[in-house]
Amino acid sequence: MNTVHKVPALLSVIAASLLLGACASGPSAPMGAADTRSKLISLQGDPQLANRAPVAIKLAETAVIAAEKPTDDEALGQHRVIIADRKVETARALAETRLLEEQRTQLSSQRESARLASRTREADMAHRATDMAYAENEALRVQLADLNAQETERGLAITLGDVLFATDKAELLGGGASHLDKLVAFLQQEPERTVLIEGHTDSVGNASYNLALSQRRADSVKNYLQTHGISGNRLSASGQGQSAPVASNDTTSGRQMNRRVEVIISHPVSSN
Repeated sequence: MNTVHKVPALLSVIAASLLLGACASGPSAPMGAADTRSKLISLQGDPQLANRAPVAIKLAETAVIAAEKPTDDEALGQHRVIIADRKVETARALAETRLLEEQRTQLSSQRESARLASRTREADMAHRATDMAYAENEALRVQLADLNAQETERGLAITLGDVLFATDKAELLGGGASHLDKLVAFLQQEPERTVLIEGHTDSVGNASYNLALSQRRADSVKNYLQTHGISGNRLSASGQGQSAPVASNDTTSGRQMNRRVEVIISHPVSSN
């Protein structure tokens, strides 16, 4: 009698167990959804990429959530995972592209800044060179004015009057050194220029004697320049005697003007 009553109870327990087992083995997240979620988390945690494609990352997150939903339809679940994975990869690719574009723009900007800085330095150097050239030209102008130099077809002509020599002498007077020292200073700054030194006399006395005297005087000036550092290769001396007067020898003042040493400095060598 007791055995008959136990059978329905046993059947009830078995049915309940089967029901619980059925409930425990319900739909689960599709295979691959967890990997896709990991990819998304990695993208969202990358400080260089997370803020560069916010819309695409948001769409990828929505797709991942959908892919994680349990479903009995295995094909549907796999389709959702594939879609989510593609959206995550697309979001990453977009973020990386924008990062590269920004880096390229930044590099281009740095190069442009470097080019601008280089041009600025070149302009500054050009300005300094111009200023230096102006200063040198101004100093040269002052020196030439101090020497009473005149521009001629032959070059710069500097006339040294009879203050250099005593009458009928070829030895330099002490007072004439200051005039020649100015000439030395100028020639030291213009090393490419050559110098022709010409001695001249008035017509008093024998012409041959005057020619020889003018040569000795020209040589004296040449020797002074050489002993003060001017290369002899740049210097030549020539006596002209009384052959090239600049004034009449009939007057005292005229003869004084004719007794002279002329220094002809060549034109600057062209840089072209």
